[in-house]
Amino acid sequence: MSTIDIPDEHDDIDGIEVIDIRSGDRSTPFEHRVEPVSKTTKAIKFLENHPDVQISPAAVRRIAFGAVEPGLLEGTRLERHRVETGWLSIITYRAYTLLLSPAIENDRLLDEAHYAADPDTSGHQRVLSMPTAHDTDAALVYTDAMDDLLAAIDRASKRVRENNPQEVGRRIVERPLTAVPATFVNPGHHPDEDLNIVDGNSRWASCTAGIKVPASSINPTTAKDPVQLLPSHLMRLPLAERRDLVREIVKNAHRDINASTGMSKAARNKRDQAAMLLNAMTVPVQVIVGYTDDNPDMGMRRFPVAVRSLLMRMNIGVKPFDVSSQNGVTAEEIVTALFDAGELGDNAQAVKDVLLGRADVTDSMKTLGLNPTFRDLRFTFVVQQLTRKEPRLNAIMAAKLDKRRLYISHRSGPTVELGLRSYSSLPKETMASVRTALDTGCLWQSLADYEWTAENIDNDQAVDDLLERADNDDIPARLLLGVIAMVNLVTSGNLLAPGGSAEQIVGGIKVMRANVGAVIKTILDTREGRQVLADAIKRIRANRRPRWWADGHLVERDDWKGSDFNAHLRLAANHGFNPEGYQNDPTDTELEDKALTTFQASLTTAATNLDDLIDMRKKNGTTNELPWILVEPSFKQLNFMGKALARISEDEPR
Repeated sequence: MSTIDIPDEHDDIDGIEVIDIRSGDRSTPFEHRVEPVSKTTKAIKFLENHPDVQISPAAVRRIAFGAVEPGLLEGTRLERHRVETGWLSIITYRAYTLLLSPAIENDRLLDEAHYAADPDTSGHQRVLSMPTAHDTDAALVYTDAMDDLLAAIDRASKRVRENNPQEVGRRIVERPLTAVPATFVNPGHHPDEDLNIVDGNSRWASCTAGIKVPASSINPTTAKDPVQLLPSHLMRLPLAERRDLVREIVKNAHRDINASTGMSKAARNKRDQAAMLLNAMTVPVQVIVGYTDDNPDMGMRRFPVAVRSLLMRMNIGVKPFDVSSQNGVTAEEIVTALFDAGELGDNAQAVKDVLLGRADVTDSMKTLGLNPTFRDLRFTFVVQQLTRKEPRLNAIMAAKLDKRRLYISHRSGPTVELGLRSYSSLPKETMASVRTALDTGCLWQSLADYEWTAENIDNDQAVDDLLERADNDDIPARLLLGVIAMVNLVTSGNLLAPGGSAEQIVGGIKVMRANVGAVIKTILDTREGRQVLADAIKRIRANRRPRWWADGHLVERDDWKGSDFNAHLRLAANHGFNPEGYQNDPTDTELEDKALTTFQASLTTAATNLDDLIDMRKKNGTTNELPWILVEPSFKQLNFMGKALARISEDEPR
């Protein structure tokens, strides 16, 4: 039986050629040949002695053993690539595809993965811990158990094979992949290092999609049927055995070409399949072999950030991250940057771990004085940390979000994605509804205007005490009450995104169709509203329906669904809690207040749109000034608005 079994393609195109990948003398017929180990000695010595190569001897051997022409590595020139925190050193060569492994990440699935920060999470599709930095080497260090890493890699590889197939085999891969050395803290019986791709996973997956090998080539077994080659199969093999597998596949492919003579369809198909395999067996690769931080005192600490930034910037074309996943990655960049800049306070490591939520947060939550069994408390802590007023924190966040000025709306996306990691075990349909509600806007300006703290409100008495302080005009207490209540109401399905049949539920009366943050902000301004919110926290935590305010006290509405509570809460936000019934027509004063609010909100939107225009010009490299005839109407409108507003406003205090 042939080592390779690629399914026949029903294709009449004949004569696929094995493409010559040599860089030197081409006078002799070309045949793939995995070089003997002796040919790698000089390359290994050169790389080990190069001052800008900062990787382990094991990583150097992997590079040399995987090179199609290891002799070319001797004397190769290192390139320097600029990233946000410093410079990456990179070497470029052609490698055997099977001596590289796909990325160890599930960032593309961040909105679907289960997080350790969720007390109810399971091991299924558990998100991986972020890689850490090696003390001295330009390598990513992974602390998860090897079985978890391999499961994630196989899952991601299958996903990109389905979602972004590449045509390889008729042609060789010409666009370089990017790889980085990786080290495993808990390898078990597997090799404790590898070369892992950070860009080009779709190309790698397509190169290997059709390869089947005898099970005995991967793992000692009595099974005879060939199996599809997965990344986990390769990563289980010692380096020498992995290289021998490549040699066997290449040798057998050439054997099939030479043995399949004649012009029959079967012979042509056999030759074409073998030629396509050989063309897919090599890829150009850029391997990161060094890193120089802009701050020498940082050493290699920010190397994972540099690689992660490179990954984020590369994944923008045909396969961009979903918005939620992109927000998750950006949020992690923000948290990591704040940690590196010393902006996370005295318990910085605990704050970082709680914000990221990838690892067990029990001890870290306790360090911060928060009960780790309450998911709403962690979400509230995320909101508090990402709405702090510190200028340095805001500058870092604005830079990561690529914004010239930081508005409350800009903070929402990263806040939602980090906060929802406490609820990652919710059913997919429920999570979609929750994310939609929060994405409409879960933050309000007061959260950034006032200093407030995420306190350990973990029992009914603590909620009652918080309510008492909120009723006594304690603004930080009101904000804390509002956030905890919002998290519970949204995640339980009792506060939904604006829209739908809310007005039909309340008899056609106009409800507030603003985002959930605006609804909570408005409800907090009334004593009855604060009673409803505090009671909702206690009851939702106890898996009971929230009660409503009627006839001067809280009453149970057993026939209400979440949509009913949502409709009445939005109605109360528009008209207040009135025991005699709601007024469909607001007063003149209410109309004026709403008109002012609408006007001010439109200014915020306009300022954001202007920032987006400026950012777009910057990205596009546009330097020419806009013609005056084009912008004159806007200037005149702004001037008119300023004069009109001044006529109805007090003078600015001096």
